[in-house]
Amino acid sequence: MSETPEHVLVLGATGKTGARVARRLRERGLRVRAGSRAAEVPFDWDDAPTWAPAVAGITAVYIAFQPDLAVPGAPEAVRAFGEVAVAAGVRRLVLLSGRGEEEARAAEQALFELDADVTVVRSSFFAQNFSEGNFLEPVRAGQLVLPVGAVPEPFIDVDDVAEVAVVALTEDGHAGQVYEVTGPRLLTFAEAVAEMAAAAGRSIDYVQVSPEDYAAALTDEGVPAEFVDFLIYLFTTVLDGRNAQVSDGVERALGRPARDFAEYAKTAAATGIWDAP
Repeated sequence: MSETPEHVLVLGATGKTGARVARRLRERGLRVRAGSRAAEVPFDWDDAPTWAPAVAGITAVYIAFQPDLAVPGAPEAVRAFGEVAVAAGVRRLVLLSGRGEEEARAAEQALFELDADVTVVRSSFFAQNFSEGNFLEPVRAGQLVLPVGAVPEPFIDVDDVAEVAVVALTEDGHAGQVYEVTGPRLLTFAEAVAEMAAAAGRSIDYVQVSPEDYAAALTDEGVPAEFVDFLIYLFTTVLDGRNAQVSDGVERALGRPARDFAEYAKTAAATGIWDAP
């Protein structure tokens, strides 16, 4: 393809990556359609009849599956959506994928089999989970409790993920690529929390518990059973060491190194997000 996409659908447009992708696309002067249940043209992964209206008139799509590609049925849903999108004339598909997830690999393959220019952004664990997700309140309270031991992870800055996705959506030369995006170094969760504490200038502890105790605590808090199961899968399988290596996806896509976790921690701490409540 030689033309630049003019109208891009961003699925998960209110999420960590989607919001950043949408903002950067608008900054480039592109028209963006937000893909969410509350959007003007609603999109719902669980309501297939919403898919065709959402892709009507669209040239490229950023695909962020909710809640995660690891959940049962995700590859089939991604394939079905991709078929609807391509039939509607969409030519570029950029998939946010996850490292070390068999289901995510199946979703990737499903899209590569379509008649479209497909790029995969296969991401490591988001650094911003500590400042924008479910980990924020425990971190602010001074203690993050998780069933993860001394397994290193190359935490990725979500801004890097978004920038890679945007160039794949708007520039030539990325079709068929799998960009495995990671940060430039490995950190255990305890080390990451220690860096956040140093940046925030306060004490924040990391406590490892067993998967059983963690699941029981979530259940006591009223977390739905299917989400508890997903989190246990994430922490005991995806974070079992299989992803304990850095990759060059950010540099290959953007021509610069990935941002370091220390830079993320310093920037986040400066906002006061981790100040004691």
